[in-house]
Amino acid sequence: MMLIPKMLLRQMYNRNSLVNTEKGISFSLKNRLKDVVLTEIVSIEIDGKTFPAQQIQVEEDGKLYELSEITTENPLQFPLGHVIILFLNDKPYAEGKYQIEITVKTKQFGKLNFTVEDAISAENPHLVRIPRDIKDDYVPEIIKSRQEFIEQSIGHKVEHISQYSFDPQSLKGNIEHFVGVAQIPIGLAGPLHIRGEHAQGDFLIPLATTEGTLVASYNRGMKVLNLSGGVICSVVDDVMQRAPVFVFNNAREAREFAAWVQDNFSKIAREAESTSSIAHLRDIDTYLSNKFAFLRFNYTTGDAAGQNMVGRATFAACSWIVEHYSQIVKFYLESNFATDKKASQINIMRTRGKRVVAECTIPRDILIQNMRVEPEQLAYHAQVSNIGAILSGANNNGLHSANGITAMFIATGQDVANVSESSAGVIYTELTENRDLYISITIPSLIVATHGGGTGLATQRECLEILGCTGRGKVKKFAEIVAGVVLAGEISLASAISSSDWVSSHEQYGRNR
Repeated sequence: MMLIPKMLLRQMYNRNSLVNTEKGISFSLKNRLKDVVLTEIVSIEIDGKTFPAQQIQVEEDGKLYELSEITTENPLQFPLGHVIILFLNDKPYAEGKYQIEITVKTKQFGKLNFTVEDAISAENPHLVRIPRDIKDDYVPEIIKSRQEFIEQSIGHKVEHISQYSFDPQSLKGNIEHFVGVAQIPIGLAGPLHIRGEHAQGDFLIPLATTEGTLVASYNRGMKVLNLSGGVICSVVDDVMQRAPVFVFNNAREAREFAAWVQDNFSKIAREAESTSSIAHLRDIDTYLSNKFAFLRFNYTTGDAAGQNMVGRATFAACSWIVEHYSQIVKFYLESNFATDKKASQINIMRTRGKRVVAECTIPRDILIQNMRVEPEQLAYHAQVSNIGAILSGANNNGLHSANGITAMFIATGQDVANVSESSAGVIYTELTENRDLYISITIPSLIVATHGGGTGLATQRECLEILGCTGRGKVKKFAEIVAGVVLAGEISLASAISSSDWVSSHEQYGRNR
C-alpha cells in the first residue's frame, strides 16, 4: 500500500469543525487526496477517550449511517472534494482545545491514522452572521436571503448587483457568500496583428475598465503596430513556484540538507507530481541564509496559472521530506520567497508565470504621421524616463503595462491580484540604421491562465472565446496576445507624452462632467 505522509492526512480534517450538536460532538472530514472507498472507521479518540462503534454515526450527502453499516462488503464512497460529518454520542464538551485521533481503512491505501487538534469555541448570540447554507450556498433562496440582509443593513433595496445572467451554481470554488455581480464596462480594441509562435493573425481585444481614454489609447497603439507589420511576441520561459523554508539548528545542517535535496530530487518530484496530472516539477533552486534553507520549487502547470496546484504539489513533497529527513526543526510551506502576489527582483530575474517578449520596428514615417513624434524624440524620452525608474525603485521602466494587463485580466477571469507581479516590465528602444524605432518589452512574470479559476465563468469565458483562447493548449497564445497589447499601450502613451497630447486626450475622453 502507498504510504501517505501524516502532514497530508491531517489536511483531511476540516479545521474549526468541532462543535456540540443535538446528536453529540461533531466534526467533519473533507477528502483532499484522491477518490477513496472507506471500508471501515476503525476508531476515533478525543483526548485519549475511545468511542465505541455504537456511539458513532456518519453523515454523507445528507444520509446518516451507523458505523456497523460501513464494511468491506458495503463500503462508503468518499470521492475527492466530498465531506463526511461524524457524530459522537456524548455529552457537550466544554470550550477549549482537544486532540482528535482518527483511524480508518480504505480500499486504496489500507489503514490510515492521523492526529489533529481542534477547539470548541464560545458561541456569541449577539454576533451578526451573514446568511449561509452549509449544504448548498448557491441556491436562489440563500442568495436572496443575503441580498435582503444587505437591504436591512443599509435601509434600501439593491437594484444593480443582483442582476446577472448565469447560474450561481457555476460559482462554486470561485466565491463565497455570493450576492451578485460588479458590472464593469468592456470596451473593444483592435484588431491587433500578432506574429507569435502561438498567436498568429488579427485579434479583437476585450478590455474591462472604468478608466476613460484607456481603450482609445490602446486602440491607437494597435493601429501603429499593425501599420508596422504587426507585433512579434515570444514566450521565452514558463515556470510557477512555491517556496517553502526549512529551519535547522545551524547553518551547516542547512547546507547538508540542501545537498540531500538535490541528491533526492527524483523522489521529491515523484511525490509532488502524484498530486496532479498536469504539474511537472522542473527543478528546485536552493538558497541558504542564516540557519534556513529556502527551496524554490519550479513547475510547469499547463493551461492553469497554477499557484494552488503547485501549493498542493509542494505540500505533498515537503510532507515526504519531513518524514525522511530527521534534522528539520521547523517547516513552513511558503516562506515569502516565491513572492506570491508581490513584485520582486527574483521574479524579474528568474521568471514567475510566463516570460514574454513583444517587439516591433516602427517605420519613421508611420510614427510621424500617426503619432506626431519622431523616433529620436521617443528614444530620448526613454533615456530620461529610465533615470526616473531607477531613482524611484520601480519594477518597470515602461509607462503603464498594468493598465492593459488589468483590463484584460478582469475581462478574461484572471486572478487580478496577480497584476502586482505581472506589471513588472523591461522596455528597450533603439534607433535603427534607417532612423526607424525598434521597441520591445519583456514581461518577466506574467501570470495567466486559460483553464481554472475564473476563466470558466460565463462572461469571462466569452471574452476568452473572442480571443480564440478556449480549449487545451491555449495559455501561451493568450500570453502572447497580452504582451502585444501591452506594447501597443506603451507606444501610444509614450507618443502622447512626448507630443504633449496626453492631457488633451484625457480632457476629451477621460473626464466625467
